[in-house]
Amino acid sequence: MNKRARLALSFGLVVIATSLLLLFASMIERPADKAKAFPRGMIVVGVDAGVPPFASDDGQAVYGLDIDLAHAIARDIDLPIRFLNIGYYGLYDALTSGEVDLLISALRVEEARMDDVRYTRHYFDNGLLLVTPVEKPIASLDGLAGKKVAYEFGSQADTELRKLEEQYGPVTRLPYELPTYALDSLRFEYADAAIVDAIALRLYLRRFADWRVAQRYLTRDHYAIAARRDNRDAWALVDGALAALKEKGELDKIIAMWL
Repeated sequence: MNKRARLALSFGLVVIATSLLLLFASMIERPADKAKAFPRGMIVVGVDAGVPPFASDDGQAVYGLDIDLAHAIARDIDLPIRFLNIGYYGLYDALTSGEVDLLISALRVEEARMDDVRYTRHYFDNGLLLVTPVEKPIASLDGLAGKKVAYEFGSQADTELRKLEEQYGPVTRLPYELPTYALDSLRFEYADAAIVDAIALRLYLRRFADWRVAQRYLTRDHYAIAARRDNRDAWALVDGALAALKEKGELDKIIAMWL
């Protein structure tokens, strides 16, 4: 191939690459189409209403944190909303079949499902927390060695504590039947620290609002909203609405109402 032919080929490849980049950029920047995202003219949400305080069913209506969040998102998008109460194991089938447009149901982000669904940014983190009295905080994790640590026996907290012991040294273990009992142990000053998930701590502090604690995340457990992989418009609209709710502080208010 002579020099002129090589230059022509190189120029052609550059033009093709540039065109593809421009096309890709235009697809990313294209405004989401509400009619395309929700062709029924409403947002149909799948929810498992057996996961309080995120969703419950009193026989008349569904209610809870996820329900309030869904209503707030629908108001931002400016569409009516309808809920379908579906058992957990049927949620993703209902989404992929098109029976519902979204899943808002305390869903953990699952990497294995990302070929079929798109998750929004997370709206809650139910990871494990290291909880200590605010008057006696444990400044760093290596300060756990030798301390009395309360936790729910056989739970993820149990597993995480074993990892911490391997890294920072043994602790005095205080296993309990429930995370509530582990927090009781800490509040009554029998334990030096407790490991519980964020939901357990928030619900406990609703009962004992005057009890002040220090907390730090040990693990992350993000809850997000799911849309079908092929419905980018729905995902973009909902993710944008969720971002706006976070920025305006409305998401924090909704969470504080229930947790």
